[in-house]
Amino acid sequence: MDGSAHDVTLDESFDILRDPYPMFAARRAQAGVFKGSVMDWRNAVEFMPENIYAAVSFDAVNRVFRDSRMFNSEIYDNTVGLFIGPSILAMEGKVHREHRNLVSAAFKTKSLARWEPEIVRPVVNTLIDEFIDAGNADLVRDFTFEFPTRVISKLLGLPEEDLSWFRTRAVALISYHVKYKRAFEASAELKDYFIKQIDLRRSAPTEDIIGDLVSAEIDGEKLTDEAIYSFLRLLLPAGLETTYRSSSNLLYLLLTHPDQFTAMQNDRDLIGPAIEEGLRFETPLTTVQRSATEATELDGVEIPQGAVIDVCIGSANRDESRWEASETFDIFRKRVPHISFAAGEHTCLGLHLARMETRVALECLLDRLTNIEMHDDGDPHIHGQPFRSPNVLPVTFEPV
Repeated sequence: MDGSAHDVTLDESFDILRDPYPMFAARRAQAGVFKGSVMDWRNAVEFMPENIYAAVSFDAVNRVFRDSRMFNSEIYDNTVGLFIGPSILAMEGKVHREHRNLVSAAFKTKSLARWEPEIVRPVVNTLIDEFIDAGNADLVRDFTFEFPTRVISKLLGLPEEDLSWFRTRAVALISYHVKYKRAFEASAELKDYFIKQIDLRRSAPTEDIIGDLVSAEIDGEKLTDEAIYSFLRLLLPAGLETTYRSSSNLLYLLLTHPDQFTAMQNDRDLIGPAIEEGLRFETPLTTVQRSATEATELDGVEIPQGAVIDVCIGSANRDESRWEASETFDIFRKRVPHISFAAGEHTCLGLHLARMETRVALECLLDRLTNIEMHDDGDPHIHGQPFRSPNVLPVTFEPV
């Protein structure tokens, strides 16, 4: 892609849906920032920004994330913000800090410590109960796609009988880029649903995320109803989509590197490093976007005011100047922090929850299943751009 407005030519030698990483590497070898995009706009040329650049080196991506005054995220007001409403995703500066301080009350350390034994571990074990006797499963359909939805619904304190209704609308909202009319309808339905849940907690406080958001207060300021239900709608793509994809990616990588999988089975202390290496090597979301608030320079490239920047996390996480053998999955490597949860003011609020959910999922699988092997049924592979995850994970196993 040469970067001219609405030129969406792609080098056909790269299959960026199956594996965008060779293209990322080729771009990094030329420059840390270039005029053009790492996204495939061929089927959405009318939505491609007139002036677009891409940051692909770790240093360039890190700077964009950390300099929110120069590179802000207000662009999301015109994309996912149309469906979820005003949220911390697109807020900046003082407004963002004040709002984030209030909603972060729902993710305090004390809550995480309680959620693991009371909610996350029982949800994961219940799912395993549903397929363990069969001796085989598709770990995407039967496990990784399912557990984040059940966890989030319980963390929100939603009635068990509402799970199917909630899941249907959550998927519709997440798929706004495919069926935007249905996404608007789901957004309105979720708003009405969450307002009822908010009202219930105002009359009878509860120890769940909605209850924490309703009672959150800093210097006399509380969250409005709109702020609460907008944040709850943001939790759906953030809490469901990325956790399901990152845990699926990790299982695929471990199952296709059986020596490392065996080492982790024998040494549970390797679970943490495996999670971090999975996030680095196959991040669930390869690219986000920011816009330049004024003319500036990024890694030697002049960026005009108003330009859109593809912030390519997937490329940054494989920058060979930061990691040795960066294109190799290796849970034993020296730990160097990745940037999968972003950085700066917009660092992912749920990063500790996501890590805990994945750790518990792995621990429960290892506690209850042995001789886990993946088979070729359905051509299992990681694919997608910017969201990436396996299509299927067909396995056989024996109960412990």
